[in-house]
Amino acid sequence: MKRLFDETFENHYDIIVIGGGISGVCVAYEAATRGLKVALFEKGDFGQATSSATSKLIHGGLRYLKNMELGLVRESLTERRVWENIAPNFVYPIPFMVPSFSNLKNNKVVLFIGMLLYDMLSYDKAWTWDKSKKLPLHKTISTGRTLKLETCVPNTNLTGSSIYYDCQNINPERLTLGVLNSAIKLGTKAANYAKVKSFIRKDNIVSGVNVIDLINQKEYSFTADLTINCTGPWTDIVLDSANSEIKKEHHIRRSEGIHIITKKLCNKHAITIMTKDGRHVMIMPWRNHSLIGTTDKVYNGNPDDYIVTHESIQGLIDEINENYGFEKLKYSDIQFAYGGLRPLVDDQTKETYETSRKYEIFDNAKEGLDGLITVEGGKYTTSRKLASQVIKVVSKKLNRNLGISITDKRYLADSDIKNMESFIKQLVLRYPQFSEATINYVGRNYGLQCHTIFRLAIYDKPLAKVVNDDGEILAEVVYVIKKEMAYTLSDILFRRTGIGTLGFPGGDTFNLVVNTAKEQLKWDDKRTQEEIEKVMKIFNLPK
Repeated sequence: MKRLFDETFENHYDIIVIGGGISGVCVAYEAATRGLKVALFEKGDFGQATSSATSKLIHGGLRYLKNMELGLVRESLTERRVWENIAPNFVYPIPFMVPSFSNLKNNKVVLFIGMLLYDMLSYDKAWTWDKSKKLPLHKTISTGRTLKLETCVPNTNLTGSSIYYDCQNINPERLTLGVLNSAIKLGTKAANYAKVKSFIRKDNIVSGVNVIDLINQKEYSFTADLTINCTGPWTDIVLDSANSEIKKEHHIRRSEGIHIITKKLCNKHAITIMTKDGRHVMIMPWRNHSLIGTTDKVYNGNPDDYIVTHESIQGLIDEINENYGFEKLKYSDIQFAYGGLRPLVDDQTKETYETSRKYEIFDNAKEGLDGLITVEGGKYTTSRKLASQVIKVVSKKLNRNLGISITDKRYLADSDIKNMESFIKQLVLRYPQFSEATINYVGRNYGLQCHTIFRLAIYDKPLAKVVNDDGEILAEVVYVIKKEMAYTLSDILFRRTGIGTLGFPGGDTFNLVVNTAKEQLKWDDKRTQEEIEKVMKIFNLPK
């Protein structure tokens, strides 16, 4: 992967995509597979905001059945299977446990009906390329069996539970990068730390964007037949920069969702329980820890100012303590916390939790601003489908036959692995100098590029240094700097590797990563200290 500004580039494209989250990179990839010349600009790092603040799931959305959003659930379940197929190293089945209680909202009958409908809507879930990814039907188990499997389930008024399967996205940041890399291999040009300063406009027609390269502090102009706004929580702000005078026919709302990470609290199931106010909170197994989430609270400020607060963390802790059956969690038990803002299509009738996770594709010509398309709402799971719908609009706008979507029929770049378990076994035999933990982590998170990382570590012995319990090695740091547009310590720790995503990795490991990054990126002492201070603000929980 090469950054647009680091190689020869053109100044005109068929489409320009603003935003490098999962929606933006999926649009770029979909467009590239149809033969379009694409440029993508992201003002921060790829997948830095909403796309890295997920519950790490690829799921159908069982709770949306309550609102009878059958179309959204069916689409999500179809896309769940597609992600299993095209990104087999990232997406894996995970069992969910939903306890039932002797009350109206959580009783066995309501739960059984929901599970039956969920199974019906996912009738094709067994049609996976890798048969080990096949998801079974749900099952209902007794109270005793529930408590034996998961001791953190509260036993008061418990009447049993249902177990069903969805999928876990083990590394959303790297999956986002995998989609982008797939687009780049097809000719897409992309740059992180490239801020769209303004639109190129004449007579209410958008013909491109003015971009500041935040790394070199240079400004460039790029033109395009169409510009697509995929900026999530920043959507309305970007539109205002196009024309603050137009009367907007659509709005977004921002909803805060935070997650916390603790030591392992439950066994192998993701356990979801409904709170008194009708929301759901979950405890999920992830990397031998527990991932707990999520909140859903309206956010009214500037998304650039968003931070995770002590109040938000404590509120989630209180919900967990109220609804689960283990020793009370304390603030000091939290190893790491992260959060982000969901962009919701605003129907102005519901609380954020009740607002649909549907997406909308808006042609801004309806507002008198032609040449611009805006994507709103959606969720990680349906981002590929959203992108295919965007290209339908692009096809009509450009009056070009762009064919049909093929992104559901081909592996992502470096994910062409027909059987993951066989792939891991072959790696164990091929690289006996590495532990099974290292083989598992690197093999799954980097796919076919794991060979490059292993070779780096073999030929430069210090890079074989294991840096955490997952088996990650220092060679990953060198690899992501050289090959994956990692320019900051935050990029390295939180979005390319998993070294920082369980919390502060310890002084020795941290210093090793810092010194490696300093050497590879040729930072001076001042820049190095600035990078350290930025990531320590992320590691340190708010007081």
